[in-house]
Order: sequence, then C-alpha cells, then structure tokens
Amino acid sequence: MERRRNCFLPLNQRVCAGPNSVTPAGQAQKEPFINHAFSAIDALLTGVIDDSLATPPSEPIEGSRYRILDNATDEWQGRDGAIAIHVGGAWEYIAAQEGMSVFDTSARTTYFFTDTWTAAVTPAAPSGGSVIDVEARAVLASLIEALETAGIFERPL
Repeated sequence: MERRRNCFLPLNQRVCAGPNSVTPAGQAQKEPFINHAFSAIDALLTGVIDDSLATPPSEPIEGSRYRILDNATDEWQGRDGAIAIHVGGAWEYIAAQEGMSVFDTSARTTYFFTDTWTAAVTPAAPSGGSVIDVEARAVLASLIEALETAGIFERPL
C-alpha cells in the first residue's frame, strides 16, 4: 500500500509537501514578515513610547519607540506625527490613527491623536475670591496631582 503525502489543491494545482517538492510561491521566508508584524504589535500594544523627538537618536536601542514631532529631520523627515519603531537595525513607521493614545515615559504624559497629537492641559489651581474653601481647594489640588501622575495632564518639568 502506497503512503500518501500531505497535499492541498490551491488554484487547481496539486502541490504536495515532500522532500523533493518546491515551496509554493508566497510561502518561502515568512519569518521576516511575521517577526516584523510581531515587533510592531509588541511596540504598539502597550501604548508606550520612549520619547517625543524631531530628530532620531544617534544610537537607538532595538525596540525603542518614538513619537515624531513636527518638522522632523534626518531619517524622520516627512514623517511628522508618526510613531517610529527601531526594529532590526532600521526604522519602521506607524501612521497615527484617529483615537490613538500613547504614554510618553520621558515626559510622563499621555498624548491623544485626533488631527494632531495633543495632551490634556492642567487647569489652573483655584486662587483668590472672597470666600476660601480650604477643603475644596485641597480636593482639587489632589485631583490635579492624581491626573498628572496618571499622565492625563502634562506634568510641569
């Protein structure tokens, strides 16, 4: 009895996987594409970037992520607003999408993308007035501090 090899029929052509078979077109070297996709997913899934810069760092670390600022230079020229990911010794770019948010670990701030990247602005603390409510001001101050700590409001540098 003859053993059959695993076969499939793409586009009415019989291709069998065996020691002497040729790999079907589009099937060879999938690893680089898949590794690139996983790198992009890993970089974006966390929603964390290392910094926001207009010029690429001179010696980027593998896997580092940056939000590209306006008027970018060097390798990033013309890619304003994108996310740059250093993968395999080269820069890969992810275009910002409506509703995207990232946390910048350097600035300790969350940025949101609508038509451009923006961060929430910390409101001015209450001051003045004829009646001072100490408890209300303390609650507002702690609320502002909590929102700064969470990266919702931009933390003063």
